[in-house]
Amino acid sequence: MPDFSFMPKNSPIGIFDSGIGGLTVAKAIHDLLPNESLVYFGDTAHLPYGDKSAASVRKFSLRIARFLLENDCKMIVIACNTASARGARAVAKWVGKEVPVINVIDPIAQHVAQHFHGQKIGVIATKGTVNSRVYPRRIHAITRDVEVSTRATPLLAPMIEEGFFNNNISKAVIHSYLDNPSLMDIKGLILGCTHYPLIKREVSAFYKGSVDVMDSSLFVAGEVVRTLDEKGLRCQSDCEGKLSFYVSDFTDSFRQSAGLFFGERIDLQEARIWD
Repeated sequence: MPDFSFMPKNSPIGIFDSGIGGLTVAKAIHDLLPNESLVYFGDTAHLPYGDKSAASVRKFSLRIARFLLENDCKMIVIACNTASARGARAVAKWVGKEVPVINVIDPIAQHVAQHFHGQKIGVIATKGTVNSRVYPRRIHAITRDVEVSTRATPLLAPMIEEGFFNNNISKAVIHSYLDNPSLMDIKGLILGCTHYPLIKREVSAFYKGSVDVMDSSLFVAGEVVRTLDEKGLRCQSDCEGKLSFYVSDFTDSFRQSAGLFFGERIDLQEARIWD
């Protein structure tokens, strides 16, 4: 097992996603660990990842991981389901001996395996995540006693990126996806894209409380806390909790979205790592 005790505890946690979706993970981590500094990278030049090839997603993930290491991050959180499905193993193999690597799939898969025995759960996600079958594989690697039904919802991430949520447009799209035979009789629903917590209220309203709608960002934040404590990397109370945001292609909409999450002026910088 790698020894990370040599790493400075005041180093930041690195988080990356294709766009704004990973901000849900960053916010959940910040809420639990306000003293920890965060470095967030949104690969806005390539979003969405859901329709990219597996080879492209691996290439993007490895380059961004290098960027986060160059910024002295003590942990890498892959805050993107498609990147977690298609790039996490490559990232962990490459940098796993230098820093802990956490993806957004394993923590919630563990939760489902422990709490939904003999029941059916649904997963809504991008085409890339659904086609990888990563959720059924990860859950069934723990237990075969959970039925997993997946549904590709490719319009949701770009819809959310454009700011269409909590309105009549998003309601119509969400209802069209959820009103599908594959999701009948489910007891739980995994929001299998880190953009989707932004529409959790609308999804929950569709089910009227009959389905446990699971936000992966909360489970990931809990895993970050557990791993920091296990590795002796948690920052102490004298840390500054600095927040740094980078994008590969500057968009003002990203700045506005980040401001909505963190309620303060966001210092958004462009890092053209693909040049």
